[in-house]
Amino acid sequence: MKNTSISKFERIKSPTKKKILLLLFGGLSLGLAHSPVRQIRILKQLNKEWRSISRNELIRNLRELYNYGFISWKEKTNGNCEVIITKKGVSKIKFLNLDLLAVKRPHQWDGKWRIVFFDIPEKKRKDRNALREKLRDLGFYEMQKSVFVLPYECQDEVNFVVSIFNIKSFVQYAEMINPTNELELRRFFNFI
Repeated sequence: MKNTSISKFERIKSPTKKKILLLLFGGLSLGLAHSPVRQIRILKQLNKEWRSISRNELIRNLRELYNYGFISWKEKTNGNCEVIITKKGVSKIKFLNLDLLAVKRPHQWDGKWRIVFFDIPEKKRKDRNALREKLRDLGFYEMQKSVFVLPYECQDEVNFVVSIFNIKSFVQYAEMINPTNELELRRFFNFI
């Protein structure tokens, strides 16, 4: 039996449709942001991206996303329309977002090392391997099989990755200063 949800998503080649789905999902990430500073940064970026889509293009693409089953909407009593991402839409967005995920590198390093360490059970081996691969893709240094280090702020990105793989209870995040192997880390990240 053919999986129609995958084939419909594959038909969404339009960058605008993908952008709309990601922007709708951005509202969720706003709610998950830990600090007001991050919330403001997310709001500014979302507003800028929404303004780059023309009204006609937005309406046309929203209709198509609705027909694919990725969004739904309901009209409110005040006449406004609320757009809602369906479960099917969220599952597709998460993996699209995961591929686009990157850690922002500041102009100047703050001197802190970010550590992700985990103890994921054998029954979740695929998730564990996928996490390792994604941490490597994000530029982390693999200190041990289950300990990864990065010199840049990345807590939101790590939280996003572990939520997708549903392994949050097995993964820890910490910051440290002056580790015993700092010279090795500085060499790896070209801080020497």
